[in-house]
Amino acid sequence: MASHRRPKPASRTRVTVLTATAAAAVALSAQAASAAPAKPSKPTSVKDAKAQVDTLYSQAEQATEKYNGANEKLKSLQTETSTLQDQVARQQEHLNTLRDSLGTIAASQYRGGGIDPSLQLFLSSNPDSYLDQATALDQISSLQSSALQQLQDAKRTLDQERAEATAKLAELQATRTELGQRKNEAKTKLAQAQAILNSLTAAQRQQLANDDARANRSTDRVDLGDAKPATARAASAFAYAQGKLGKSYVYGASGPNTFDCSGLTSWAYRQAGVTIPRTAEEQASAGTRIYSESKLSVGDLVIFYGDYHHVGFYAGNGMVLHAPKPGAVVRYESIGNMPFQFGVRI
Repeated sequence: MASHRRPKPASRTRVTVLTATAAAAVALSAQAASAAPAKPSKPTSVKDAKAQVDTLYSQAEQATEKYNGANEKLKSLQTETSTLQDQVARQQEHLNTLRDSLGTIAASQYRGGGIDPSLQLFLSSNPDSYLDQATALDQISSLQSSALQQLQDAKRTLDQERAEATAKLAELQATRTELGQRKNEAKTKLAQAQAILNSLTAAQRQQLANDDARANRSTDRVDLGDAKPATARAASAFAYAQGKLGKSYVYGASGPNTFDCSGLTSWAYRQAGVTIPRTAEEQASAGTRIYSESKLSVGDLVIFYGDYHHVGFYAGNGMVLHAPKPGAVVRYESIGNMPFQFGVRI
């Protein structure tokens, strides 16, 4: 006798489906990326020290922008993974319900079966009643066929959603690993820069500090000319950024009181009612590119370096407003102080 038991239902819990293989692959990739960086050479002068420190700050900013990007991706993946896990749980419940229904139909057929239909009609004391029952049985058979198809479709959907959840969880873990790597990379570069500064004499360190202090104070004496903004939103975003002049640069910060380069631009545009990507590299593709400095308008984004890891606002008269580096504040600076790539009009 066949048994028509439904499988034990799965509890409605979030399904953790990251495989050991995926975890091992992530661990191996982390080990491969953890080679110790080369130490910078000892500076021969204050000028040489400044050049080395600026290079290390730039490398730290590269790592931080990648950290920012990984962090944004992590937030998105966490939401997607949570949604997929909920879908898997709901689909499992739906599958269990279909199995229950199919079991009920099968049990009903079993109770009404066991004798050849023609013999049942011959033995029936009420042929009309039997024919009514036969019609009902035929409907049950059709219903069972439909239920089986639904069950197969539900199982296929469940398998697909489980596979998607597995992939997202593996991607989530890989992104968490990358996040840690980029953070450590930035910290390493900052530590190397500090080591160079510590190797200088007190007088040399004071000289560098005085240079930075003069640059930070330059915001009061900048001539921005009479350049006009491209749009009202650009003017608004630029005004918000101007309101943060003098605020400290902090890696990974996006306001309201400390900023890194792309943290300042994304924060200011958000205050103006426009959402742009978090990182400088992504902001480079957030609008219309302008390759001529002479065609830039106030509030346009300005992208620097070949890998697009630094961004600021065009302020007019060949000046940019940006959050430059550790030890500095949000300030104006000549656009020629960094390798200009292009502007971006949002």
